[in-house]
Parts: sequence; structure tokens; C-alpha cells
Amino acid sequence: MENEVQQQTEQDKPQPETSPAAAREASATRPPLEAREDRPRRRGRFRRRVCPMCENKISFVDYKDFNFLRRFISDRGRIESRRKSGACAKHQRALAQAIKRARHLALIPYTAEHIRVSGVGYYR
Repeated sequence: MENEVQQQTEQDKPQPETSPAAAREASATRPPLEAREDRPRRRGRFRRRVCPMCENKISFVDYKDFNFLRRFISDRGRIESRRKSGACAKHQRALAQAIKRARHLALIPYTAEHIRVSGVGYYR
């Protein structure tokens, strides 16, 4: 009985408020300088990767050049995103169109299953 009363009184006590300012101050405490020294430092912003087609001054993405197009297809047969391929928006659209045309003419496979059956791709 006494334990129940004691638990109720502990629950009835006002809890200290955690305001957003107090939370920021608690999270703003930094580790000592010795602990920070062993971490690698990043300086400045990263350099944007240049589009491979813009870099080589390729004006037209040829659907018949399947060896070039294969670089922009994943191991599962999907078209790689701009983030992974590093292509600019203009060339990414041209790449997607060229890959679709090459698939339609059976120069490159549609799916990973076709890749497994035929190897890495068709070498014509």
C-alpha cells in the first residue's frame, strides 16, 4: 500500500520542461578537442561530376553503339539514374531514348534474365 502511494506521488511531481532552446543547448555540447582531432575534416563543397557526353563533346547518342550504352545500364538491366551515371539532363534523356531503341532492336537486353542467358550482352 505504501509503495502504491509513493509511486503516485512520484508521478504527480512536475517534470522539468524540455523546451526547444534547452534541447539545442544540450545537443550543442561538443566533444573535447582531443576527440575531434582524429575525425577526417571535409573542406568546402564537392566538385560536380562532369557529364561524360559533354566532356567528350558527343552531340548525338547513337543507339547502335551498344558498348557505350552498356555503361549506363545496371547489372539488372535497368537504365541508371542521372545521379549514378553523372549525365546531364539533356544527355540523360537522349541516353534513355537510345537505350530503348537499342532494346527494341535486340542490341542490348531488357532484363537481367536475358543478361544471364546471353552473357554480358550481345557482341555483334
